[in-house]
Amino acid sequence: MKSPLVSILIPFKNTELFLLECLNSIINQSYTNWELLIVDDNSSDKSYSIAASCAAEDDRIILLKNSGFGIIDALATAFSHSKGDYITRMDSDDIMHLDKLKFMAKDLQEHGLGHIALGLVKYFCANGVGEGFARYETWLNSLTTQGSNFSEIYKECVIPSPCWMVHREDLIKSEAFVPNRYPEDYDLAFRFKKHGLKCIPSQKILLYWRDYTTRTSRTHEHYAQNHFLDIKLHYFLESDFNNSRPLAIWGAGTKGKHIAKLLIEKKIQFYWICDNPKKIGKDIYEKRLLPFNYLEQLEDPQSIITVANEDAQSEITQYFHSYNMVSMQDYFFFC
Repeated sequence: MKSPLVSILIPFKNTELFLLECLNSIINQSYTNWELLIVDDNSSDKSYSIAASCAAEDDRIILLKNSGFGIIDALATAFSHSKGDYITRMDSDDIMHLDKLKFMAKDLQEHGLGHIALGLVKYFCANGVGEGFARYETWLNSLTTQGSNFSEIYKECVIPSPCWMVHREDLIKSEAFVPNRYPEDYDLAFRFKKHGLKCIPSQKILLYWRDYTTRTSRTHEHYAQNHFLDIKLHYFLESDFNNSRPLAIWGAGTKGKHIAKLLIEKKIQFYWICDNPKKIGKDIYEKRLLPFNYLEQLEDPQSIITVANEDAQSEITQYFHSYNMVSMQDYFFFC
C-alpha cells in the first residue's frame, strides 16, 4: 500500500542564508511521498532563485508566489494548491530531522483523525542559545513528551509552527489559515484545541529550530507581546470564561495592565488583585487595585494570572490547590 501523501507548506521571505539547508533536509527525508508547496512572500534577496533551482531538480517541489501579503496569506496560498492526505508546516530557516516526516506520518496513521503529530525541538544559534529560548525549549518539550500541550496553552505557544502534522480534514475543520490573526501559529494552536484535536506524545527531536537576531518572530510587530495577550484573552473569553462567576486579574505589571485595559474596553466586569503595597488602593484606568485577601470575598471566582515571577507563580498555585481549585478551569496562567 502506498504511503499517504504529505503536503509541506513553507512561506519564505529573504532567507537566502538558510533556505538551501532547509530544503536539503526535506529532499533527504527517509519518507519520500511528499510534496512541498513553497511560497515566496515578496523576497528581495536570492531566496526565490534558490527555491527555483531546487524545484527544477525535484518535481515534488512546487514554487509559488504569495497571492497576498504576509505569512498567513502565503500559508493559505500553499494550502490551496496542496493535495496531501496529511498537512505539515515548515519554516524556511529551520532544519528537519532526517526521519521527521516518517515518524509524524506513522503517528497519524496509528492514531487516526482528531490527532496532532508532534516532535521535540532543539534550538540552535551561531552565537549560542539564549537563556529564554533554552527555558522555552525545555518547557515545550516537557509538554510534548506527555502530549499535554494544551494544559498550559495560555502561557505561551504550545504547538511549534514548524513541528506539527495533521489530517487534511482536521486542518479544514480547524479553519486552516483563514483567520487573519497573528501570531498565526499561536492562533492555530488555540483552534486545534477548540476543535477537540488531541496531541500525540513524542520523545523524539524532529526539528532543529534556528534562532538569529533578524528572524521574523523577533522583529515583526505581529509577534510583539501584546498580540500574544490579545489572542489569549480572545480564546479565554470565547472558550473558558464563565460569565456567571466573578473574574479576578492578578498582577498590575505591563501584562496585567494590558489585559485590564482590554476587559474595560469590552465592558467585562473584573476585580484587580495586586500584592504591591505601592499600588494597592490606587486606581489604574479608573479601576481600583485590591489587596490579595480581597479574594476571600469573591464567591467561586475565575482568575487570570499575569504574574511572571516563577516563585510567585508557585505560591499562587499552592494557594489555588489549598482551595481545591483546578488549572484551566478555575485559574489560568497568562505568562
